[in-house]
Amino acid sequence: MDTEIEFRPPKSEDGAQVYDLIDQCPPLDTNSLYCNLLQCSHFSDTSVTAWLDSSLVGFISGYQLPNRENTLFVWQVAVSEQARGMGVASGMMKNILNRPGSPDFSFIETTITAANQASWSLFERLADKLNADMHRSVIFDEKKHFNGQHDSEFLVRIGPFN
Repeated sequence: MDTEIEFRPPKSEDGAQVYDLIDQCPPLDTNSLYCNLLQCSHFSDTSVTAWLDSSLVGFISGYQLPNRENTLFVWQVAVSEQARGMGVASGMMKNILNRPGSPDFSFIETTITAANQASWSLFERLADKLNADMHRSVIFDEKKHFNGQHDSEFLVRIGPFN
């Protein structure tokens, strides 16, 4: 890779750029700008931004599950079109897991729709790199939870890992 990607925890001032990035990354669901501001401030210890030439090119929002402190829940992974294929998503995951002072996670959870092949590939590669099992099950059903307005979401659980 010729260009250097800088990874760092998000700051509240990044919220508007995060909102714009997610809006440009279908099929991701956009949240409110206020939600992105909270992600960038309240969850900065378990989230990450990726920068290329002072432009935001990636964002992962995540949080430590309240009842299972050893589990990182990854809410969204967004990578701009210009940075795809550069290992940005993998680099962001590595940054969260290896950041000094980060919680001692043994599991990662996320949800993915059946059609989101980019996310399936990312998390399958991550499970391989972590030498951990990956399990999936429907957590939010298209009819039962989304009233037919959204595809079913599969819960993906990776772990345990060191």
